[in-house]
Amino acid sequence: MIEEVYSNGIYVYSSNFFRIVLGWIGFSVGDIIYGVVIAYLIFKIIKTRKSITFKSSVINVLKGFSIFYFLFNLMWGLNYYRVPLSEKMNLTYEYSFEDLLLFTDKMIEKSNALHLEIVADDSLKVVNPYSTNEIYQRAQHSYNLLSEKYPEFTYINHSVKSSLISTPLSYMGFGGYMNPFTGEAQVNYLLPKYLFPTTTLHEMSHQIGYASESEANFVGYLASVNSEDVYFRYSGTIFALRYCLRNIEKFNPDLIEEYLSKVNPGIRLNFLETEEFWEEYETPIERFFEIFYDTFLKANSQEEGLESYSKFVGLLISYESR
Repeated sequence: MIEEVYSNGIYVYSSNFFRIVLGWIGFSVGDIIYGVVIAYLIFKIIKTRKSITFKSSVINVLKGFSIFYFLFNLMWGLNYYRVPLSEKMNLTYEYSFEDLLLFTDKMIEKSNALHLEIVADDSLKVVNPYSTNEIYQRAQHSYNLLSEKYPEFTYINHSVKSSLISTPLSYMGFGGYMNPFTGEAQVNYLLPKYLFPTTTLHEMSHQIGYASESEANFVGYLASVNSEDVYFRYSGTIFALRYCLRNIEKFNPDLIEEYLSKVNPGIRLNFLETEEFWEEYETPIERFFEIFYDTFLKANSQEEGLESYSKFVGLLISYESR
């Protein structure tokens, strides 16, 4: 019922309405709304701190949370409960370690080839030459191409913004987010530029109703590698490669150096660029939000929490082996 009535019915119209109304505005309306709400709550607490009682505080918090949770689900959150993409595309999350190794070798070969298509020297890292706005526009074209192959991934009424709170997002460990109340895709503009295409496409997949993080990764990957733009294909391919290498390290740490040695030195420099970026913003705050988001995912039908991101590899292997 969620799939037919909400995700492919009500949500299609409501999400397109908000993207039409807010998409043309050059800044993040959702970030401003969050800021106004937080400022109002702080003002309210200061103003009523002497007269407020513990009982009334609890009641007010529950009231506010109830309204927030109802609107969240009505405007986007019910997509967590739609029919899994694996079921609709006849894919599986399951794979053996041997499958992972074979697939990783294929991804290394593709990544190295794309890297050399962009740079003449395998020791040079890739530097994306586009501005953020150019990437956002090219991301729309990538979805146009993907929808020709898979109509269920049709994306219209572009609404992608650079988040006004990119610095806090970096400290929280987020590359972006999709605002469920305004329908805007927010991208952390501080990210290393080579990551921008796939991160943007990931957030756009949330806009068309794919709430699961593993599914959003998968749809973002498909939009990347089906692009006509080599920088988009490179971004998506090494995005997938990093997940494969992480899973190898998780299951058999002794093999990771062997597989990394097969990757062009320039690609490894891009990996290092990402690691250094997140290390720069690493604080205990990030760990708090990691626990919070893990709990949030588990509360919304994503039983594996943050581990659901790793199910992305299963979808990739299943898709590529068809």
